[in-house]
Amino acid sequence: MKISTIPKISIPAIALALTSISPHVFAIGTANDIDQSAYVSAFKSLDKDNDGTLTKGEVKKEKHFSKSFAAADKDHNGTLDQLEYTDHRIQAEQKIAKRVVSDSVITSKIKAKLLGDEGLKSLKVSVETHQGIVLLSGFVATEDQIKLAEKVALETEGVKSVKNSLVLKKD
Repeated sequence: MKISTIPKISIPAIALALTSISPHVFAIGTANDIDQSAYVSAFKSLDKDNDGTLTKGEVKKEKHFSKSFAAADKDHNGTLDQLEYTDHRIQAEQKIAKRVVSDSVITSKIKAKLLGDEGLKSLKVSVETHQGIVLLSGFVATEDQIKLAEKVALETEGVKSVKNSLVLKKD
């Protein structure tokens, strides 16, 4: 019995696809793994005294460092070198990206459940999620639909709370 092989046309297509993937897709998440040019430029623009380090005062307007300078200062010397700055920025940005993805997943799950529920699927209910807090808005026909939509949202994994702004349609 002969085992089927990959068609000859597929091999070049797969090779082309793999070579066109950005190396950033495979980044692990440390400053050494990522092209640092943007971070180097940002670091240099903040380094007002050009001493190769950043003080708390130099990064005070940076949102990623306003409350976490001490956490970024790995060697506890009161300044950030370029590697400390870059590592902390990458970690902060990854945390934000993870939250956005998590919120998007929650929103998608709720919308799918609403569409799957016979009592709600024809309704125009808007679902938004931010940091696990869900906002339901739109118009529904009955009070029971308001309660059911809220229940569906509350029972969804990852939801911390629900703000229900659904309103009854006027006939």
